Amino acid sequence: METQKRKIKTAVVILNWNGKDWLEKFLPTVVQYSKDATIIVADNGSTDDSISFLSANFPTVSIVNNKENLGFAGGYNKALNQIHAEYYVLLNSDVEVCENWLSPIINLMDSDKNIAACQPKLLDFNNRSKFEYAGASGGFIDNLGYPFCRGRIFDNLEEDNAQYNDAVEVFWATGACIFVRAESFWEVGGFDTDFFAHQEEIDLCWRFKNKGYKVMVEPKSVVYHVGGGTLDTGSPFKTHLNFRNNLKMLFKNLPLPSLFVVIPIRLLLDAVAAITFLKQENGFFHFFAIVKAHFAFYFAIPKLMAKRQKISQKNNLAGKMNYSILVKNKLKGIKNFSDL
Repeated sequence: METQKRKIKTAVVILNWNGKDWLEKFLPTVVQYSKDATIIVADNGSTDDSISFLSANFPTVSIVNNKENLGFAGGYNKALNQIHAEYYVLLNSDVEVCENWLSPIINLMDSDKNIAACQPKLLDFNNRSKFEYAGASGGFIDNLGYPFCRGRIFDNLEEDNAQYNDAVEVFWATGACIFVRAESFWEVGGFDTDFFAHQEEIDLCWRFKNKGYKVMVEPKSVVYHVGGGTLDTGSPFKTHLNFRNNLKMLFKNLPLPSLFVVIPIRLLLDAVAAITFLKQENGFFHFFAIVKAHFAFYFAIPKLMAKRQKISQKNNLAGKMNYSILVKNKLKGIKNFSDL
């Protein structure tokens, strides 16, 4: 795909890496229910037959070829730089969309130019009555930087009983299906490519918030996410990315007074988590992944300090809670968002 000149309203962009099976399973419904959008697959240097499959079976779908695996952050940045649209809809390849999934969110974002990002309600493809881990009905963050959702606290997934069907401002929108205003995306510098994958959408949304923008959830739009489809949930590499990237995100975005409190506490809690992993089967690999994540964070501090200079860190951001979700859940036994 050559760099596109004509500006389009909505570009649905699916990042793919060796995901031919997911494309075969879910791309037909994306095409069927996205008539008002341009659909683009950004390929991250796949070595399977993804490209030939797309060319043969989906002639209306455009392809951006990144040549190599740049991860979620780098892959999207490179692809989106070639797409001239008002809205980017970044969609995982393991997501099933439904009829009328685009218009509720596009209409909401059209109505308020201060909305930089929005997500649909995210339900579990394999258990369709339950919220899905990656975003449920909108993401929040606690005072120590732990992310959680309306409908999901740590590993506890709630049943969807329409209890979170209102459109509200949240702290972060899921990277599995995030609608982004292109102008705002580039204003804050896009994704941080040093994250590679995992929590880069939370970092992006935090930078939106620090710029004064809103992040929303609009549950009138519903999609179903397989989860773990693109990286095994039990992967030590995923553990490494999550722990490393969370520390990087906190260092970049927290106001200075909070930074000196939160980072030491998180390093201690990470150590507890690492020791806990040792009690599990194959836990040593996750223990080592956390140790490696900490050293990666320490070595990244000079670069992170430079990134901090470009961000105006703010307090009292909508969706950033002033309590510890760890205390609420692990000590007080609260499992449902509505009970917080």
